[in-house]
Amino acid sequence: MVKTFDNYRVFETDFAGRPLVVETGKMTQLANGACLVRYGETTVHVAVTAAAKPREGVDFFPLSVDFEEKLYSVGKIPGSFLKREGRPTDKAILVSRVIDRPIRPLFPKDMRNDVSVVCTVMSVDPDCSPEIAAMVGTSIAISISDIPWNGPISGVSVGLVDDEFIINPTAEQRKVSKMATTVASTSTRIAMIEAGADCVSDEVMYNAIMAGHEANQKIISFIEEIKAEIGKEKFTYPSNEPDHDMFEAIKAFAEEEVKLALDTDDKTVRDERLKPIYEKVHEHFDEIYPDSEAKIDECMYKTQKTIVRRWLLDEQKRVDGRGMDDIRPLASEVGIIPRVHGSGLFTRGQTQVLTITTLGPVSDQQLLDGIDGEESKRYMHHYNFPSYSVGETKPSRGPGRREIGHGALAERALVPVIPSVEEFPYALRLVSEVLSSNGSTSQGSICGSTLSLMDAGVPIKAPVAGISCGLITEGERWMTMVDIQGLEDFFGDMDFKVAGTHDGITAIQMDLKISGLTPEMVKEALEKTHKARLYILDEIMLKAIAQPREEISKYAPKMFTTTISADKISEVIGKSGKVIKEIQAQCEVKIDIEEDGEFGKVFVSGLDADKCRRAIEIVNTIAVDPEPGAIYLGKVTRIMDFGAFVEIAPGKEGLCHISQLDVKRTDKVTDVVNVGDVIRVKVLEIDDKGRLNLSRRDVLIEVDGMTAEDNGDSNRKPRGDRRNFRNNRH
Repeated sequence: MVKTFDNYRVFETDFAGRPLVVETGKMTQLANGACLVRYGETTVHVAVTAAAKPREGVDFFPLSVDFEEKLYSVGKIPGSFLKREGRPTDKAILVSRVIDRPIRPLFPKDMRNDVSVVCTVMSVDPDCSPEIAAMVGTSIAISISDIPWNGPISGVSVGLVDDEFIINPTAEQRKVSKMATTVASTSTRIAMIEAGADCVSDEVMYNAIMAGHEANQKIISFIEEIKAEIGKEKFTYPSNEPDHDMFEAIKAFAEEEVKLALDTDDKTVRDERLKPIYEKVHEHFDEIYPDSEAKIDECMYKTQKTIVRRWLLDEQKRVDGRGMDDIRPLASEVGIIPRVHGSGLFTRGQTQVLTITTLGPVSDQQLLDGIDGEESKRYMHHYNFPSYSVGETKPSRGPGRREIGHGALAERALVPVIPSVEEFPYALRLVSEVLSSNGSTSQGSICGSTLSLMDAGVPIKAPVAGISCGLITEGERWMTMVDIQGLEDFFGDMDFKVAGTHDGITAIQMDLKISGLTPEMVKEALEKTHKARLYILDEIMLKAIAQPREEISKYAPKMFTTTISADKISEVIGKSGKVIKEIQAQCEVKIDIEEDGEFGKVFVSGLDADKCRRAIEIVNTIAVDPEPGAIYLGKVTRIMDFGAFVEIAPGKEGLCHISQLDVKRTDKVTDVVNVGDVIRVKVLEIDDKGRLNLSRRDVLIEVDGMTAEDNGDSNRKPRGDRRNFRNNRH
């Protein structure tokens, strides 16, 4: 018997020049909503489910979004011992956050039913982003489900190639694009922005956002058509909104005291002032509203929110007394941690971030095992947010999604100014330790990281600073404010984070609690963050350190590079790695070789610069056949009566005849050199059998300027001839 699917539907449209096909009704029958999205040959399955009852004891909407990378989608077997996918990669977590941010504000604020979105990547076409397919699929799955939601949304990626905006650029276009900007939209507003860019202007970024917003409208109309045809009726849920009379009673009882408590620029003082007010409110209302402790706290939260928003909208008053465009007190310091390769401390009000830079050989770069084709990265940024930074007490359990997201934002902001591996052959790891937090620690991390990089002597292309802009809305009224602190982020509607240099933007991340922004809101946020960014750079950061230090720390490894022919790599490595191990042991260095087409890049790192140079010289000697007249540093390996054998590179040995050991007459070889000595020698000739004749004497005369008279031997005469000693070799 052949199974038929009565509800099976296929919907198709064009999406940036490639087919977008949506299938529903065949798979995942038990989810609230599901679809299979095919974008080109990229295939993503999306399922959304909701709990039948609200979760007890929570004061937030419990939404989870998971973007699952399956390595079969790119024809890979996982490299782990278990040979199956493990915890999500950082990239998967970041995509989950990008999908979460635009959909979350569109759910009812008073709903407490758990909602889960799972996006499973089943195949990947490099030209068709699975992230965009997952975002569109999420919007479709929720829209056609019975879960209450005020969507749909759509998302696109905007690239900039040859000064033209490209919607959903292909793999080749992404390689040369000056930006990677993801824009999510509703039918009327911009719901989410996530951007990385190579120092593009505010105007170009604004136009890119608008281009993405316009491109989203076609897909939103497409989703509306699907919803109209197969969408389910939305279910009802018990509202968690506190009783209106309860809220008004608590507000009237506590409002004036809460105003006094909030009116300070010190988070600690504010928290201490609020504690007795909460106790007084519960003492008074717990008997009036029994078993409603959580809702009483919700009323207190709403009371604070109402006060802060009314101050901002009606009085242009901020809780710490600043003007709308004023930045909190700032401070920058560098070099405060000894022995590390670089350190920078950035303070903005009660937000303080310390960033440490560590330099390592290129082989220390992070290896990646994901679905996007990226195999490694040499610049890594990690962000830690310990509980003590907000005055809380709980054990550390490793980075969560927020920490990974903030670290990635700081990394994205600084990638455009990191020198290439040819200019600076190091792997770089930055770690930002949040010491205290009262808003916008991710932007503090960007500033601290710039300071730390310059302190480490990394020749960055330009310093980068970051700042945030907040928003308060009420109907058609709205206003923005620069450098929001924790309370304004908590009770406000937006955290619009922008990082960049003097020349342009390098990163944007926008978090919203409302359905979206108008173009005017986006433009004003860009204008305000631009001015604030330049002020932080010029007046604070560059006064702490004006440019990268000329030399790296003495504790950092010294790095040297050379390029050799690819067909010489095997000679440098040797059988079973014998040659390269010998060089590393002799020079006390680490050597890494990367094949790049016809050439091999050789990276040598060590604490002693002279030993690194010696290793480079040995590699070059192996890779390039010696020529007459060239000078090398070699090691004496054998002593004979007629001279010394000198190894200028593993497997490349020559004879320095006794007559060529010194500018003066030499009676005994061991009067000048012994086995193990390292000496400079010049290649005199290479005979027809490929044997090397070397001279230490010529180096002393030509390089050091010595003469026989300097040694009291003006009557010295050459002894023997090269033809004779060449024939006496063993």
